[in-house]
Amino acid sequence: MGFLLQFPTISIPFTTIIEASSSHSHSHQHLHTSPTPKSRTTFPKFLAHLRSKSLNFALSGTLALALSLTGVEFAQAKVGVNKPELLPKEFTSVIDVAGFLSDGQEKRLKQEIDAIEKDTGFKLRILAQNYPDTPGLAIKDFWQVDDRTIVFVADPTFGNILNFNVGALVDLDIPRSFWSRLAGKYGNIFYWKEQGEDASIEAAVMAISNCLREPVGPNNCSEVK
Repeated sequence: MGFLLQFPTISIPFTTIIEASSSHSHSHQHLHTSPTPKSRTTFPKFLAHLRSKSLNFALSGTLALALSLTGVEFAQAKVGVNKPELLPKEFTSVIDVAGFLSDGQEKRLKQEIDAIEKDTGFKLRILAQNYPDTPGLAIKDFWQVDDRTIVFVADPTFGNILNFNVGALVDLDIPRSFWSRLAGKYGNIFYWKEQGEDASIEAAVMAISNCLREPVGPNNCSEVK
């Protein structure tokens, strides 16, 4: 079971957080979705509060959250990590604190990320980490996270290595089910144990790139390619 943790709020307009965790021989995907646009107009203050807590939680490196029929479940747990000293001195769209990627792989991923932003207007940012060794909340300002940003946190600590924080405008174009299917395909512990953490990261980036380039419609991103 995953939980949304209670940390001090920060102002980030994220609407969707999809994170995955696995236990023993099974992988489980947990989807936290924001209400429909109509609902957002009904209780915007609650959503703003919930989104800021959710991002705070995810960027701390602790994984997984869940919804119940009665609402969001809360639990006490680790305090969010904030280690700006782990940030690079110059801007980069890929931060590999864990050392999963080679220099060549980082270069290719940065090139793909640049192409995605040029072609689609969406910003993909990658943080590879092993909790608690992570810059955590410090990446918010470093990357200037906004509604068009996808924060991809690659962390195998809790089983599934793929975790995504999706901005509001991305959420309008990309089906929420895509992120959980992506985590299930390339993030499960069997995949990255056999293929390597780097393979999971590269496969996920290419799948995101393909999805973002598909025309928006009822069937876009129906396949994880």
